[in-house]
Amino acid sequence: PGAGPVGDPVHGGFAVAAPYGPWLMVTGPFGEADLGVACYHSKVGAVELYLNHLVDGPGRYAVVDMTAGADAFASGLFTRFDLTFLVAEPTRQGVGVYRQYRQYAADHGVAIAVVGNKVQGPQDVAFLREQVGSDLLVCLGHSAVVRGMEQGRPFGLGDLEPEVSSGLEVLLAAVDAREKDWERFGRQAVEFHLRNARAWANRATGEDLAAQIDPDFVFGPTRVSLQR
Repeated sequence: PGAGPVGDPVHGGFAVAAPYGPWLMVTGPFGEADLGVACYHSKVGAVELYLNHLVDGPGRYAVVDMTAGADAFASGLFTRFDLTFLVAEPTRQGVGVYRQYRQYAADHGVAIAVVGNKVQGPQDVAFLREQVGSDLLVCLGHSAVVRGMEQGRPFGLGDLEPEVSSGLEVLLAAVDAREKDWERFGRQAVEFHLRNARAWANRATGEDLAAQIDPDFVFGPTRVSLQR
């Protein structure tokens, strides 16, 4: 059990306070009963369920650190974000992951921005710009402060190099500039619910799970306030 906000059963039960104010939740670790039985997608499914029930407004952020690569596409999880940051190093392999992700997401209206990482000079920036074009949002170099934190040294946000701090401000501004599209959010939730129902869930439950869908329901804060 965590120690999240009082009166909030989800965050109160499963979140712990992190430095500088955010609440931290973790999913993914395997227990003894999972070994050889459960796939990783059974773990990240909890993230999708959480995001499907989250009503977030301006100035409220849910930041999800995903696994590298295309694992998010095993479910509808990749459609749950207002903006997806793809971290790419200036190498052919790093850009290859970006291309795979972009190809899979192309038909689903998923907003993508690329963060160049471990960039060492203008040549690296030019390589990324050539490969990903306008999707390149910002580039970050090696940070001695972050490396020190990973080695167990004391760390504070004020210790970050100015270029790293300014890069993070660019990411925040990009998120704030995105307007929440509740209609698309709900439509895609229904789409992937039906896909799973047809693929395996109807057979597993012996029911037509399409009946669970309320065609008049619209996700968003207005719906929540009406129900209250």
